[in-house]
Amino acid sequence: MSAPGGSGGAAVTRPAFGRMLWRGIRRRCPWCGGARAFFTGWFAKADRCQACGLRWRRGDVGFELGAASISAALVLGLLVTGLGVGIVATWPDVPYLWLTIGLGAAAIVLPVVLYPVTYTVWQALDLVMRPPQSGDGTPPSVP
Repeated sequence: MSAPGGSGGAAVTRPAFGRMLWRGIRRRCPWCGGARAFFTGWFAKADRCQACGLRWRRGDVGFELGAASISAALVLGLLVTGLGVGIVATWPDVPYLWLTIGLGAAAIVLPVVLYPVTYTVWQALDLVMRPPQSGDGTPPSVP
């Protein structure tokens, strides 16, 4: 597939969806695969990929809502799964207090741990839905 981008509007080859998603899961730039491309720390984001120059926000107001939605769905899914496993594993003497404490702690810790991953995964999904245009800082080629 190709996507318009780069300087002068030349067509550039877009990485495959699976490759971009895998890069996002590993907290890399979905476009070029650069390590720590958008994050300078666990919570600190750079404006552009430090490897290829792709902009983090590409003119879409509310970009962060997609990442927050992915995070909420993932955390909720993990908590419901944990609750189900906890109930099934301890039936009939379910320790409701300990399940509540454990899942409450997980509800606080999981969003913090998953924060950068959900943002780079959302960046990958956004790149599939809205291919880069000229002015987005897209690289001339894809490694």
